[in-house]
Amino acid sequence: MEILKISNVTKKFGDFLAVDNLSMQVNEGVIFGLLGPNGAGKTTTIRMITNILFPDQGEILIMGEQINPNLKNKIGYLPEERGLYKKNKVIEQLEYFGRLKGLSQREANHRAKFWLNKVGAAGWENKKIEELSKGMAQKVQFVATVLHNPKILILDEPFSGFDPINTELIKNIILEMKANGTTIILSTHQMYQVEQLCDEILMINQGKVVLSGNLREVKKEFGTNHLVIEFTGNGDFLDNIEKSKIIDISANRVELRIEKYDEAQQILKNAVINNQITKFEIKEPPLNEIFIDIVSKSIGERNEKQ
Repeated sequence: MEILKISNVTKKFGDFLAVDNLSMQVNEGVIFGLLGPNGAGKTTTIRMITNILFPDQGEILIMGEQINPNLKNKIGYLPEERGLYKKNKVIEQLEYFGRLKGLSQREANHRAKFWLNKVGAAGWENKKIEELSKGMAQKVQFVATVLHNPKILILDEPFSGFDPINTELIKNIILEMKANGTTIILSTHQMYQVEQLCDEILMINQGKVVLSGNLREVKKEFGTNHLVIEFTGNGDFLDNIEKSKIIDISANRVELRIEKYDEAQQILKNAVINNQITKFEIKEPPLNEIFIDIVSKSIGERNEKQ
């Protein structure tokens, strides 16, 4: 079921075209990756979805309706620019945000304590925001975003400020919320996180859609053209490989781009002469490379038109 539909939306700021005739749809219960380089129009799109900004043309429907106060309370939005009141205590802050979303103070207090415990922040209730580290404050901001059990959760760079342990904690919470029926729109520059979490993606550049679809199908479209070799030995076989094909190399591992299967077999034949091969794998290209390739081509096409 379609939970969000954007049809032919355009947004300008003066002469700058931030979003250019954008159309997209998000199905209920998925994690949807909204991707693109800096300045692509992601944040502007999110702000129009949340009714912070209004499109110059086009239509945005949430659960079949235009945005209204009732729908606003079904959306949770974690912006990239965090917004907590530094002099307030954590519990005061969370009760305030909960009441803005239609909760009573008692219910907001109850849910705040539940979520603080869930993110490993029990006992922080009476700390002031200014007393918290960046990562601690980020947890409070996340709790404020999910406190009212939103139907749609929009996360803009949600892992910023977290160490690996807390990043994993938040990832697991996001997956748990998805399992419980929450639709999640994730905007991040970390492509490996997109690969771990997202079901569907849409990539925009200069306000236009440049790639969209099911993540697994998108990767398949780009072919199985990555070869990973792990080895013990002198690595002399690497001398016969064009440097432009090598993506990443270390003391005993190389990742490279191949054009056909026969090429991989020849590389293996050369590698086993003076090396012990511990891993030889042909796989799909990582999303990060697809991202770079698509954006580079998009910029190149724009420059050719100018």
